[in-house]
Amino acid sequence: MEGSTEHWTSAKKPLLGALRVDGKVYRFLGKDKINLVPIAPMTNVEHWEAAYTNSTPSNGWQKFQFDDSSWKKGKAAFGSHDMQRVHTEWKGNDTDIYIRREFDINNLDLAEEFYLIYSHDDVFELYLNGEQLVSTDLVWRDNVYLKLTDAAKKKLRNGKNVIAAHCHNTTGGSYVDFGLFREKKDAVKFSDEAIQKSVDVLATSSYYTFTCGPVELDLVFTAPQLIDDLDLLSTPINYISYRVRALDQKGHDVQLYMETTPELSINENNQPTIARTLSKNGISYVEAGTIDQPICDRKGDLICADWGYAYLASINGVGKSIGLGDYYKMKESFVKNGSLNSTITKWTTRKEEDNPAMAYVHNLGTVSKDSKEGFMMIGYDDIYSIEYMYEKRMGYWKHDGKVTIFDAFENLRDNYQSVMERCRALDTMIYDDAERAGGKKYAEICSAAYRQVMSAHKLFTDKEGNLMWFSKENNSNGCVNTVDLTYPSAPLFLIYNPDLQKAMMTSIFEYSASGRWNKPFPAHDLGTYPIANGQVYGGDMPIEEGGNMVILAAAISKIERNVDYVKKYWDILTTWTNYLVEYGQDPENQLCTDDFAGHWAHNANLSIKAIMGVAGYSEMARLLGLDDVANKYAAIAKNMAVKWEEMANEGDHYRLAFDRKNTWSQKYNMVWDKMWNLNLFPNNVIEKEIKYYQTKQNLYGLPLDSRKEYTKSDWIMWTAAMAPDQNTFEKFIDPLYKYINETESRVPISDWHHTDSGKWVGFKARSVIGGYWMQVLMNKVR
Repeated sequence: MEGSTEHWTSAKKPLLGALRVDGKVYRFLGKDKINLVPIAPMTNVEHWEAAYTNSTPSNGWQKFQFDDSSWKKGKAAFGSHDMQRVHTEWKGNDTDIYIRREFDINNLDLAEEFYLIYSHDDVFELYLNGEQLVSTDLVWRDNVYLKLTDAAKKKLRNGKNVIAAHCHNTTGGSYVDFGLFREKKDAVKFSDEAIQKSVDVLATSSYYTFTCGPVELDLVFTAPQLIDDLDLLSTPINYISYRVRALDQKGHDVQLYMETTPELSINENNQPTIARTLSKNGISYVEAGTIDQPICDRKGDLICADWGYAYLASINGVGKSIGLGDYYKMKESFVKNGSLNSTITKWTTRKEEDNPAMAYVHNLGTVSKDSKEGFMMIGYDDIYSIEYMYEKRMGYWKHDGKVTIFDAFENLRDNYQSVMERCRALDTMIYDDAERAGGKKYAEICSAAYRQVMSAHKLFTDKEGNLMWFSKENNSNGCVNTVDLTYPSAPLFLIYNPDLQKAMMTSIFEYSASGRWNKPFPAHDLGTYPIANGQVYGGDMPIEEGGNMVILAAAISKIERNVDYVKKYWDILTTWTNYLVEYGQDPENQLCTDDFAGHWAHNANLSIKAIMGVAGYSEMARLLGLDDVANKYAAIAKNMAVKWEEMANEGDHYRLAFDRKNTWSQKYNMVWDKMWNLNLFPNNVIEKEIKYYQTKQNLYGLPLDSRKEYTKSDWIMWTAAMAPDQNTFEKFIDPLYKYINETESRVPISDWHHTDSGKWVGFKARSVIGGYWMQVLMNKVR
């Protein structure tokens, strides 16, 4: 209720919910759109002009009276041309831009409310007539709304005003846009808030209870992403279930309201959309999508799908209605009458402020001691999910076009009870498996992480019918099917559906088998989402990706106790393994998955990955019946491990890099040695490392290594899985639980955070937290 619901990119994807009880409306979800009138509009309305410079200006550049006549003039937005609505180019790593924008205000009334809206990439500061209002860390945000305080409003003046801003770009894309707006006061809003009593987050469902005056509302959001049911896993439809009961045993007149807007289906705020109402086979819909429908046309990281159609769906029945209409008039009707009162069937939007409401109402009638309940559905048909090897592919659930989105809605309607039962069973299994493996806090972490991992993927088949389960590298460059995301996320899939693990790897094998990738190690990725036509990443990660693929192939083979999957790719695996043998003992200066921390030559943890890859190849050879090959590579792996222990030894622990004294790092890649019970590394390396790590813990976790205090939480989970007992395991988990529970950073679980402050560094909504299940995998395998 503190703000509008958002996509992980920070784009607003509004979902609003309210309960009307005896004529009074209680908002329990989201926040009303603010009806704003531009004073100094942003570029979605007008390409405003400002003075700017890329050189560090003299002191006082922020102040109202500063002379900027020597600065250049440019039209907003400012940034790199891969960003939206840029008219003045500013690009380059470690670069800056300083901007001064003048605007006029007439008839200033400080009793009114004013909002500053700004977008930036990366570090940003902003001043209003010399007063600082914004100062950020390394973060990029889109359309942040900042309501001016009374003190800030006093800085406004009739006539000329100045907004001054500075943005520093660290790397990658760059962007600045900002504006000032006045709130229009005559709009009807759901101002009164329900009181949240409880929330429980499980794998597929989030359970809320609210008090709305004299009644209580139970609300359940369910994403039926069942990991063992590929149709349900890939079907883009969710349930919203609700139940209302009186607290005083008296009768109360109750109506429930749920709403979204066409913003669900856009990437840029100014994209024209069309919405309409329709009805099919007992279900009424409001459908919305962009007019242009640029299917799989836009690629990148911080983008949303702007093709396909969003749906709000109501099962026809007494008291239920669905409608499309003016954003404020729909609410006015609900406040007055508890109904929608809309007869509009089509709505075209060409400006953001004209977006309509797409709304659902259920008139529950009189609610007293007996509860009343219902459910509705919300979904998204992306038409085509991805372009793979120059061919657009539909989501798995469509079965190459045999199933429509309306068929899917009808199936979810008809099977509501059984699907919900199966979701509850999966929720229980995920929680109980984790609790047995690692305790209550660990179970809560895994339950909270499940939907994030699953939602970071798309499921489809290639033209040969091979299953494909592709991740998007959210918030870390937008690559598709990145191998060093596949590796950390693997534990969840190895436990509950190895076919999904294979579906992340098959395309990488096939890329090499086709000859399009002819290097003696795997590709890093297959493109920039949603275009998966081949690697785009600028630097190779030879040992990193080679070790990842061979280790995971071995993990699948050992779990399934056969080599049916890997036999087809044995020659490729042999090539990759031989590369690990030749170059993996003492790696040269190569990129690895922790490249954000910098890449050092002689990386000890990267060497472990090579050793475990060689050992994994040996394990697969034995399953193939190639005992001579198995023995040969087992001996090589053992010899490499012995040498590793000598080269990395620092007394009470082991180094980050072989040639760097007084360093340390998490040796998370060694977890496979323990899991497979190989005992490759002599002199109790694992025990020594785990003991040493406990001396390096901070309030919110174990740092990644000795270079910085930040960490990667997925690797903490892998490290923790090597702990000798439950008590030691919890010493690693408790600070991570504390981070997730207490962090001020309101983002989907970030796997990269500061262990001293608990704030995120970067990365959010990524699939890598599938690695949180490493302890469950260890428990099951051993």
